[in-house]
Amino acid sequence: MKKHLGDYHQRLVESLKDPREAKAYLNAALSDDDPESFLVALRNVVEAHGVSKTAKLAGINRVSCYKMLSRKGNPGIASIYLLLRAVGLSLRVENCIGSQ
Repeated sequence: MKKHLGDYHQRLVESLKDPREAKAYLNAALSDDDPESFLVALRNVVEAHGVSKTAKLAGINRVSCYKMLSRKGNPGIASIYLLLRAVGLSLRVENCIGSQ
């Protein structure tokens, strides 16, 4: 069973190298009611682009990047912004359905 999950994770990470896939994946995670979903998704996208490479492009210490993306990590909005920019993405605020 673990091998099957490992294969899935490898295919997921490989697909997230495509910016369109990464964008759709992160947007789906943002629509979840659990903020942890977005952090897991961000971790997978950063992994797809290489943590060390992404940290360097973001101007973040590599070890700090690993820590903030760990299961116990809690990155601030500034760090999230830098990581997204490093992988060629950004955050955008939009109206919720039914809101003005």
